[in-house]
Amino acid sequence: MSDGSGDGTEEPLDEVGATAVGGSDELTHTDDEGDVQMVDVGDKPDTERRAVARGEITLKPSTVEAIRDDQVEKGDVLATARIGAVQAVKHTWETIPMCHQIPITNVDCEFDVREDRVTATVAVETTGKTGCEMEALEGVTTGLNVVWDMVKAAEKDADGQYPDTAIEDVSVVEKRKREH
Repeated sequence: MSDGSGDGTEEPLDEVGATAVGGSDELTHTDDEGDVQMVDVGDKPDTERRAVARGEITLKPSTVEAIRDDQVEKGDVLATARIGAVQAVKHTWETIPMCHQIPITNVDCEFDVREDRVTATVAVETTGKTGCEMEALEGVTTGLNVVWDMVKAAEKDADGQYPDTAIEDVSVVEKRKREH
């Protein structure tokens, strides 16, 4: 997506309410008394927006093999995780207090199964007044949590702990917007 200038470059996205407004020290998620508030985005123009988040869960190689071979007792791990990720994207506004309910136009969830880990990448698209990076992050973390839930019996050690299992490196890897 370009910024509309015709030079093919993408405009960096604003962080609506993330910390400060336009480089000032004014916080946007607090009022004059310091109370938390939702950011008013009513006057912002609608823009096409896309955010991509990625994260991974480390697992025992034997668990990864069971995922690949569709031999996990609970069922198809990645299909279930994909459903969980999409559901999380659609419900982000219900779990993160100051998030706006936004019109999700597309969710793409991909899993890369490696020797000792599964990487989840969730891309979210919307056309609206605020970004969708929190939705992408919610999709990734929930998708990975679903993987963990589906394979936890295989990941537990003799003491019922998870020494080889960890969700790590969750981050936003892309953010774009294009004004109409």
